[in-house]
Amino acid sequence: MTATAPPVAPSDEPAAPPARRFDPRRFVPVVLAALAGVLLYLSFPPRELPWLAPVAFGLFGVAVYGRRLRAGFGLGLVFGLAYLVPLLSWTGVDVGPLPWLALAAAEAVMLSLAGLGIAYVSRLPLWPLWASGVWIADEALRARFPFGGFPWGKVAFGQPSGVFLPLASLGGTPLLGFAVVLCGFGLAALALRVLALRSITSDSGDSSAAGDSSAAGARSDTGVRGVLRDRALVAAAVLTVAPVVAGVAAMPLVSNAAEDGTARVALIQGNVPRMGLDFNSQRRAVLDYHVRETTKLAAKIKSGEVKRPDLVLWPENSSDIDPYTNQDAYDEIQRAAEAVGAPISVGAVVTTQDGATHNRLILWDPKTGPGATYDKRHLQPFGEYMPYRSFFRIFSKDVDRAGDFVPGKKAVAFDMAGTKIGNVTCYEAAFDDVVRDQVKEGAQILSVPSNNATFERSQMTYQQLAMDRVRAVEHGRAVMVPVTSGISAVIRPDGSVAQHTGMFEADTLLADVPKRTSQTLATRAGVWPEALLVALGAGGLAWAVVRSRSGRRKDA
Repeated sequence: MTATAPPVAPSDEPAAPPARRFDPRRFVPVVLAALAGVLLYLSFPPRELPWLAPVAFGLFGVAVYGRRLRAGFGLGLVFGLAYLVPLLSWTGVDVGPLPWLALAAAEAVMLSLAGLGIAYVSRLPLWPLWASGVWIADEALRARFPFGGFPWGKVAFGQPSGVFLPLASLGGTPLLGFAVVLCGFGLAALALRVLALRSITSDSGDSSAAGDSSAAGARSDTGVRGVLRDRALVAAAVLTVAPVVAGVAAMPLVSNAAEDGTARVALIQGNVPRMGLDFNSQRRAVLDYHVRETTKLAAKIKSGEVKRPDLVLWPENSSDIDPYTNQDAYDEIQRAAEAVGAPISVGAVVTTQDGATHNRLILWDPKTGPGATYDKRHLQPFGEYMPYRSFFRIFSKDVDRAGDFVPGKKAVAFDMAGTKIGNVTCYEAAFDDVVRDQVKEGAQILSVPSNNATFERSQMTYQQLAMDRVRAVEHGRAVMVPVTSGISAVIRPDGSVAQHTGMFEADTLLADVPKRTSQTLATRAGVWPEALLVALGAGGLAWAVVRSRSGRRKDA
């Protein structure tokens, strides 16, 4: 007899799921998002590679296309960190990595909302259009929230030259950024559709080899004629090319021509005794440096070496002590103004009679002394004022080095020897409304006095200069950039740099600058281009919600 094994009783335990194999393809979207963020960073100054930005958004579009909301959020976070951590590295100069990384992470979380929204609308027809609107909506949010917003890193600020720049004169930084992003997402849609068509062709070829005549016909239809009839492919191509064509078409709108004569302008870069947060620790040194450089100019004028300027622009904080309360500072500025024989715009930190501290520009006349003033309206959080000081002190004692400044209330254009100068103090250049207000106040030339000594030789100075170049085209105005320690610059209305200084050196720039009075469409339109583009993004999100609910009802 043959022995048989007893029957095995069925087990109540569920069968173990098969082990998941490691699939490196799952990480492709993450790698694409990270690479896209790095490329977008590399498109910004001090490099001048504006064409990299559409490539970056093309990669990001491929990464988030068709993804779930959670994946879109995560990919947006990866993209934001890869972009903003290196871009904002200058914020850690002198205060360490914690504030820098905290700011970059917070801003990256804001960008992850854009990733979520872009993933959601990527299921719609013409998705690059809606996705670009979502991006601009996210930028609009970052420019206003929290603490008054932080627009640094807007896509438009990485386009101080190139084919898209003229669009700033039509719709400001929102339209300029939208065009760049749309071109990039159009590239993504184009690439995805080409890959889809190749897949169809490949599948049709396999079927044809098996003897399927109908598949063979389908294959022939995906040839050149079929591609040209593919609406999705044609739409993607149009969305990619349209921003480029629009930029080229807008080029004739940008002009350097003087409309009300010219003004001879002197920019004084006096330099500082030391870099970093203690740039002004040596009493009156910064003021003395700027007085000295101005009197050097006066000596050249007296000798006939150069012509006398109509006006002189000093940087922000060029007087490191209050000239209203310190007679020696008052006397030195007055001496410089009399020597050069022209009005000077002086930057100083002043305390008014009510005890309020202001970051102020003072119009100093060689005959009558201090006159009109402009107080910086959009203050820098964590620098010129400290929100939630007691809370943030837990993380860093450096919060007590932040000021307690009071913002100004209105735009003021200085009348300097018959030339209207619109003042935009340093950080304010990042905010659309502040710059626009000065042009509407009658500014014929814009001035962006800055003090970048606290950020040493970081890329911050180059990034800010790029903003100023974009503002020149946006409003059709020459932009003067006097900086304590550099880089000071004379920017033409077309955004090109006519003259510039080096960093941490004393120097003077002299230029005959066109005075312009006309207003660009961007200036006249105000906030409307941004509002319309935000509405476009919101409309895309609303449509995606409706389609999603409709699909669920059909499934039910």
